[in-house]
Formats: sequence, structure tokens, C-alpha cells
Amino acid sequence: MKLNILGCYSATPRTFTNPTSQVLEIKNHLFLIDCGEGTQVQLRKNKIKFSHIKHIFISHLHGDHYFGLAGLVSTFRLYSRESELHIYGPKGIKEVITLQMKLADSWTNYPLLFHELTSKQSQLVFEDDKVEVHTIPLDHRVYTNGYLFKEKPGERKLNMEAAKELKIDKAYFSKLKQGFDVENVDGELIKNEKVTHAPVKTKSYAFCSDTAYKESIVPIIRNVDALYHESTFLEKHAHLAPRTKHSTAKEAASIAKQANAGKLILGHYSTRYDDLEEFIKEASPIFKNVVLADDGKKFKI
Repeated sequence: MKLNILGCYSATPRTFTNPTSQVLEIKNHLFLIDCGEGTQVQLRKNKIKFSHIKHIFISHLHGDHYFGLAGLVSTFRLYSRESELHIYGPKGIKEVITLQMKLADSWTNYPLLFHELTSKQSQLVFEDDKVEVHTIPLDHRVYTNGYLFKEKPGERKLNMEAAKELKIDKAYFSKLKQGFDVENVDGELIKNEKVTHAPVKTKSYAFCSDTAYKESIVPIIRNVDALYHESTFLEKHAHLAPRTKHSTAKEAASIAKQANAGKLILGHYSTRYDDLEEFIKEASPIFKNVVLADDGKKFKI
């Protein structure tokens, strides 16, 4: 699992920073998470193939998280895309994007499928045989979700020597990989754990932006391998957090600690700050394994 940060700053784009957008590589999927202005340029800079993006997850309808979406949808059309594009986001996202396509007489020449969200409870929004994606209800000025991406367990690994020694016919190997007990050629039931090894440990990633401090998300993201949590403010501006429904670096660290996250990735910094190391200094006394997101930065989870 790899995370590519395309943009991680709040509010308006600048010549040297970009608003929120990420690409998560997970089990042969390229999931685009949020799509602020400049996302197309950042995709090109990071050499990410547009055609490999089939699912886009939008957290909320504030411009710094989705104003790049209409342009990207149009570019896919210019590239003569044929494969489906699925967009997950708050109710209203279909209306705003299709209206722009309508007024520009620029309808897509590929299937554009919207999955509009309204629930304030965590829900499963995507699933295949390898990955599942759940919403993380957040607390912001408009309806907002984070997203939890989880790998599904793979097949168990077959111990060939043990299987041969216990006289198991190869016709049953597939069943063993699926976790079943099987009979050998003598009719003896062989326990699965005697001839297989556990599959590779699954990984998970949680994206939480934008939100006020919200402890109720902890059970949803508990034991996540990596957590991206917005940290718009430092403590000297903590009084602005409740008013704007954002979080501080300390609050993000507190959520990571309570959730027993493997790693905390801070982002969505207010552009008022010049020294991002201050975010590390404020968060690390609460949660040790904390790192800073930055445009173009990549993380292996």
C-alpha cells in the first residue's frame, strides 16, 4: 500500500503549495481521495496515469477539496476514456458536476457513476474481493466524511512439504488455501493449520479531513496502520479550531493515540504557518510516530 500526497494545505492554492488531494495505491487500485484545484497538474508531476483512476472519493463540498473535479472529469473525456468512473461524495455532488458538464455541452463519453452519501453513520461504500472502503463521519461546517481503506485477508500459504507428508491430494490444495480442513488419501481429517501458514497481514489507511476534534471516530479507525488527520492549527491559534470546525496538531495526536494507530500523518495546514516542524513538536509528546505530509511526498504503509 502506497500513499501519494498531491496536496495537503488548507484554503487557497499557492505557487508552491496545493489544496487537498491524494492517491492511494492498494491491491491494484488507484483511489483518488479529494480533488482540489491543481490535482491534474500534480497527477502529471507525480507520473500517475489518469486511466488507472476508476474511483474518486470526495470528503465534502468545500472548494479546496473538490474544485479540481469537473476539470478532471472533462480531461478524461478528451482522453477518449471508455471505462467507468465512480465518484463517491456528499449529496449534491452529482448536481454540481453534471450542471457544469451540461452548460459546457461537454457530456462524458464514458459511464460516469455517482454514489451520493447522506448517512451520519459509518457505512460500507465500496467492496471487491480485495478491498473495502468505509466512511468516517466527521464534524465540519458542512456534511463531511473521511474514508477508511482496508485490505481483505488473502489466501493462506500452503506448506507443500507438510501437505505431501500428510498425504493430501493436490485436488484439495485450493480448499486449504481458503482455510478449510480436508481429508487425506487415508480418509483422515487434516487440520488446516498443520499444512498452511497465515496470509500476509492486511493493511489499512484512514483519511480524516476536515473535522473538529471528534472522539467518536476512534472505534471506526482503531488499530489502523496509518492515519492522515487534519491539523489546521497550532496551539497558539487553537481558539479558531472550534469556530471553524478544524483540529489542532495536538488534537490529531490525541485521536491517533486513542485509536492505537501505527502512524500519524499530519496535513491540511493553515497557510499562515511557515515552519511546519512546529506541528511535529506539538504532536509528538502525545503520539510518538508522527510525520508531516507535504506535496509530492510518498508514504509506504
